[in-house]
Amino acid sequence: MAAVIATTASADDCAFLLLLPPVSLILGWTYLVNDEKISAIGRYVRADLGPRLSALTGEDPQAFGWETAHRSDRRRVTRKYGQLMIDLLTFCLIPASALCAFWFSVGDEPLPVLISVAELAALLALGVQIVLYADLQH
Repeated sequence: MAAVIATTASADDCAFLLLLPPVSLILGWTYLVNDEKISAIGRYVRADLGPRLSALTGEDPQAFGWETAHRSDRRRVTRKYGQLMIDLLTFCLIPASALCAFWFSVGDEPLPVLISVAELAALLALGVQIVLYADLQH
């Protein structure tokens, strides 16, 4: 992001701001997918592997206690909302503000405006996915 902003400033051409949304979309989607996979591993350990291991060994049902202990922290929900805000700011709001700056400086060229509108739609879609996968419940 910093490289795109620096390039825009040094070239004195706001069209470079159109690079920020695709960069943010790639990084944001990669982050979201990786975060979801890590969460899926946790769900699998909590709901499937832990109980099966406990049933096989006859031991304490909390074979993987960390998977439930870290979710019961009283500040977890606050942290999750904070993380949601940071994710939306980083991957959606900053690139959307770059689009706003572009729109204020754009001339009458329709293709860059059309590209910027498509980028905004993609950023909105990413933002919706980030909210849907936020895992805000206890």
